[in-house]
Amino acid sequence: MTEPGDAEPDAESEATEADGVDAEAVETPKRTGAESVVASLETAGVETVFGVQGGAIMPVYDALYDSELEHVTMAHEQGAAHAADAYGAVSGDPGVCMATSGPGATNLVTGLADADMDSEPVVALTGQVPTELVGNDAFQETDTVGVTTPITKSNYFASSPDSVGEDVSTAFALANHGRQGPTVVDLPKDVTTGETDVDPVEPKVPGTVDVQTRADDEKVAAAAQTIVDADEPVILAGGGVVKGDATEELYAFATEHEIPVVTTMPGIGAFPEDHDLALEMAGMHGTGYANMAITLTDCLLAVGTRFDDRLTGGVDSFAPDADVVHVDIDPAEISKNVEADHPLIGDAGTVLDQLDEAMPGSPETGEWVEQCREWKQEYRLDYAAPEDEPLKPQYVVEAVDEATDRDTVVTTGVGQHQMWACQFWTYTEPRTWVSSHGLGAMGYGLPSAIGARVAADDDQSVVCFDGDGSFLMTCQELVVAVREQMDITVFILNNEAIGMVRQWQDAFFEGRRMASEYPWVPKFDTLAEAFGADGFRIEGYDDAPEVIEEALATDGPAVVDVYIDPTEDVYPMVPSGGDNGQFALTEDHL
Repeated sequence: MTEPGDAEPDAESEATEADGVDAEAVETPKRTGAESVVASLETAGVETVFGVQGGAIMPVYDALYDSELEHVTMAHEQGAAHAADAYGAVSGDPGVCMATSGPGATNLVTGLADADMDSEPVVALTGQVPTELVGNDAFQETDTVGVTTPITKSNYFASSPDSVGEDVSTAFALANHGRQGPTVVDLPKDVTTGETDVDPVEPKVPGTVDVQTRADDEKVAAAAQTIVDADEPVILAGGGVVKGDATEELYAFATEHEIPVVTTMPGIGAFPEDHDLALEMAGMHGTGYANMAITLTDCLLAVGTRFDDRLTGGVDSFAPDADVVHVDIDPAEISKNVEADHPLIGDAGTVLDQLDEAMPGSPETGEWVEQCREWKQEYRLDYAAPEDEPLKPQYVVEAVDEATDRDTVVTTGVGQHQMWACQFWTYTEPRTWVSSHGLGAMGYGLPSAIGARVAADDDQSVVCFDGDGSFLMTCQELVVAVREQMDITVFILNNEAIGMVRQWQDAFFEGRRMASEYPWVPKFDTLAEAFGADGFRIEGYDDAPEVIEEALATDGPAVVDVYIDPTEDVYPMVPSGGDNGQFALTEDHL
């Protein structure tokens, strides 16, 4: 009988006493550090991991054996990083990749650097030698934290089984917070094999991290007045508009106030290119009308862009007469390259809404919009396509665009084919353009198509435009698409060269084509069939429509080897460091 004031014994204590077991001897279930890593990924809502097995990461893979997480085994760690990058670009959530220590970790570096330059959310988990061997040049040891520090938002060396789960959760939270980017958690083998009773936690950003999402109201009011007073305003939409899910706010602001919209290359898809106000991409290979508008504008509202050199050309000649309103969530980007007259630090969508609320009216843009329409006619993207000459790559891009739905996801490698895919595909929705922008990593196209396929809706098509040189760098990932029966279609615009390098050699190095011509490339349709994919070939205009339709209808991976005119180059073109308003339409203009 319990006396008054005595605590009631709980049921668990009574049960253990009845069983003759000391309650204090009952221990909380333990898990390994590796199981804690996997549990943290599951808690974060991760569904897919891209990676390659290896010795030091093996405990984490063993923990995956009993997990519901889907693992996509890639052929090379670089492919795993690019696939995770593209997954993040299409889904908006961090992509996760894994690799072992040493060469596994260093093979991720290109993909992590790419994600860092393009602000893509990626979490990389790398194996590491046991803690006691770190610094002893052990087998497959690399200072992964040291190597990746310059190319990540944050990275962690996991020091204990008790803290490793929180390290992973924090890395996930940081990759997705504010300006997105890659993070790394380095996992020593003794940490992943050791035991812990610490439960996984939800991803949480450290209290020391403070991201400003709303701009100063007074600065917003001043910027809004500047926009209203402008005669020739232009909106420059960067990748931050897409990353920040601010495309609806951008559309509402631009259409309400009748302001033409130019995009950066990472900003493609931020504003529908079939809209009357769309001027498409500016910069080195941007449209003539976009570059004219940028050059002559008197007010540039730049949202979510870092003003990289491929966009600006020479900074002194970039928007020389414009009052610059720069909206960015990262204060480090404000006035880094282009001086901002009105710096607005905050989330793209939030600040656009602030600007809209603060606008005392709308600028009178009728004459300016008409001028932009005239430029669109005068500098219309065009190309000659005589039927008795080799197939033009621009025609192929347009034909595939016409044969697919508006929400088709396009991925590319890097080079001339990438620029043609920018110029001659009409992008109308965000997160449908996936490419390597800041780093310019050849080989990005195929593995990014794999990541995009995993992230995209089942009814979305995924198309990859690649070059022969770019495809050769990561073509081994085709085996992944075949094994997983991924419905992707790769169009290789084959000119038997690293075309962009060759174009520059012709223009600036007196035609000295050193190491840029590839007359020994394989028959890519045959190569695809060797991997188990469907292979197709297009040699001219007559067979193009039928082969394109057949390849797109293939249920599974297909590769189309497209023999294009090897003399075709990419224009318009602004020479590196040049004036965007002085773009070349042919090589003779350079």
